[in-house]
Amino acid sequence: MLDLDLSGLFAPRGDRPSSPTIEILTVCTGNICRSPLAEQVLRTRLRPLDVTVASAGTHAMIDSPMPPEAARMAASLGVAPDDSAAHRGRWLSERELVSPDLVLAMTREHRRDIVELAPARVRSTFTVREFERLATGLPDAELRQAADAAGTDPHVRVRAALSLLTSRRGEAAPAAASDDDVIDPYRRSWETYQRSTAQLLPGLAEVVRVLQVLLG
Repeated sequence: MLDLDLSGLFAPRGDRPSSPTIEILTVCTGNICRSPLAEQVLRTRLRPLDVTVASAGTHAMIDSPMPPEAARMAASLGVAPDDSAAHRGRWLSERELVSPDLVLAMTREHRRDIVELAPARVRSTFTVREFERLATGLPDAELRQAADAAGTDPHVRVRAALSLLTSRRGEAAPAAASDDDVIDPYRRSWETYQRSTAQLLPGLAEVVRVLQVLLG
């Protein structure tokens, strides 16, 4: 019998009517490279599910487009060119943190910034690589059991799964703290974009797997 503490996992979702749609927010610094790439890849791969994905930056380059290298990388991963072309950087504020069920940061510093803005998000915010580390090896059956015990509401099912992941934080520490970060490729070589993406994709794959188990 799983005994998961779900109390205080989320702040109230605001005054909007309840919706079954699960919301994900990805966060980096400028909101033109890492977080929009993560946003667009997740949106593409989660399209069959009732999930929306957005992104923002802690020091956003407001209204700036993605660099050509980031758009090229997105296209190579199956993102529609129009999706990348439409992106414009936007600033992370408390408003963006009211409703997401899951917040994915690119680095530990971004995660700290998010939690400082919205302390109630501490247990629903992970770096992408941290999410990968905590979810890898967690069987689908265990995720499904936790979600089924919580009920049928999609938001509650996601809360239950995130509670299960956060309970593993003390068990699966990274070899080095920086292993939880995705490097920033902005104004760097194409090889750096490739390395950054290689760090990003396994975590995104785990997010997709977990949500498919919970919502599929």
